[in-house]
Amino acid sequence: MKPSVRIFFCLFCGALSAAQDFIQPAAGRFGHQIPDRPEVQEPAAVLQEKQSFREPLSWRFPDPPAEEEPRFPPDFELKAPEAANSVSAICGENSIRVEAKKDLLGIGKPVLAADVTLGGCPATGEDPEAQVLVFESELHGCGSQLLMSEDSFIYDFTLIYTPSPLGNSQIIRTRGVTVSIQCHYQRKHDVSSGLLKPTWSPFSLTKASEESLYFSVKLMTDDWQSPRPSAQYLLGDMMKFEVSVKQFHHIPLRVTVDSCVATVVPNVDTVPRYAFLGNNGCLFDSQLTGSSSQFLPRSQDDRLQFEVEAFRFQQDDSGMIYITCSVRATAAAAAVDATNKACSFSNGWREASGSHQVCACCDTDCGTGSQSHLTGTGAQWEQETAVGPITVKERPL
Repeated sequence: MKPSVRIFFCLFCGALSAAQDFIQPAAGRFGHQIPDRPEVQEPAAVLQEKQSFREPLSWRFPDPPAEEEPRFPPDFELKAPEAANSVSAICGENSIRVEAKKDLLGIGKPVLAADVTLGGCPATGEDPEAQVLVFESELHGCGSQLLMSEDSFIYDFTLIYTPSPLGNSQIIRTRGVTVSIQCHYQRKHDVSSGLLKPTWSPFSLTKASEESLYFSVKLMTDDWQSPRPSAQYLLGDMMKFEVSVKQFHHIPLRVTVDSCVATVVPNVDTVPRYAFLGNNGCLFDSQLTGSSSQFLPRSQDDRLQFEVEAFRFQQDDSGMIYITCSVRATAAAAAVDATNKACSFSNGWREASGSHQVCACCDTDCGTGSQSHLTGTGAQWEQETAVGPITVKERPL
């Protein structure tokens, strides 16, 4: 038989041999000496040096590009503002009718009806189709003032727009507006009637009862010699007021101030408000705040002067105030009493004409004077008169 050759492949033999050699002692299986492992040389210490620049850098940030000149349209022009022409009035014999467009400012946005008043009176009606607010009032109503010229009676009304903040914010995007409206009536004119029955009465009685008085409240210069040309003050200044009544054919009259209220708009029924004079002629300001406010000694019956230390409302940054006073005239022959007086407080109450005892009621209640229109020593005429706006600025430090 022929011999057979068998060949086996040992796949792990080399690995075993290597493992055996590794675990043999240093002499080895065959008596050979295994050489010592060579020494590992540590690398030499590397010296580091901080890099420095011995020459200045030549690079720098580039310059910003030159600003281009704005290119405006060649035909651009600012539009000149135009009057809104949004208020009209009809003056009747005893009343006035005022119509104001809801687009009061002429900017295409209607105002809130509650923000517009006629001297503090709200609108009496509204035309939704024409978008018009309607105000109707008697000639003596809604804060009107009666002015007189040589040949006319003039009833002066003020339409007031005070914008409300937008939504729940504290901002506004329109400005407040006041529009003066006047009704003129001739003082002398002919009256046509189908039947006239003459009535006879004394001339002085007729004139005294028919003629309306002209009251005036003016700001005066420090020397009291002339009206003050500016209504701007600094805190600490004294605002000097002169109240007078023009008599014409009347018997001699004495003018007094029953009350005065300060507000930030020309409406006594708003807040904030400060009633610094009241109770039929008691000037409270000096008693309440320790100021130097006072009536001056009276020098003539138809003229009364008082001064009030300038003030501002705490929450109002504009420093603008309006003063509305109720002034009254009585016959000069009538006695100065609790309802016809001018009292100031300075270590006690003092009356401008010297009748100090009538001021005793200023700390309680001085009652209410009658508003009669009869002639004689008991006659009284009363009117509400306003001054403003007065601007009070902070004194620079």
